[in-house]
Amino acid sequence: MATRELTAENFESTILTPDAESGIVLVDFWAEWCGPCRAFAPIYGAAATDNPDVVFAKVDTEANPDLSGAMNIRSIPTLMIFRDGIGVFSQAGALPRPALDDLLRQVRALDMDDVRAEIVKQQAAASAP
Repeated sequence: MATRELTAENFESTILTPDAESGIVLVDFWAEWCGPCRAFAPIYGAAATDNPDVVFAKVDTEANPDLSGAMNIRSIPTLMIFRDGIGVFSQAGALPRPALDDLLRQVRALDMDDVRAEIVKQQAAASAP
């Protein structure tokens, strides 16, 4: 599957209702002038081809500064992963292909009921007096 370009207009709908059976969306925040971004692009593209059950998307930080700011992007490339609309991973820096494959394996293995329960627990603790 080819990568998809995300903007402020389609970011939320892509994350919340991905057209992937797995519910997984990888987002690469990048810029054309960024050397590490350009080096990571073929790795990301090959992973997209090899994982058609996952949505691979890219946000051009130069063209979408408001979206990048809203997502608290401080350096690029930054990779974020969402599953079932929940952010489960965020890290600045390019990844080698074995690390990206391992990361996908871990995200697929997540028990999302446990993740949701942990979020509820953390929200309750944060709102307790």
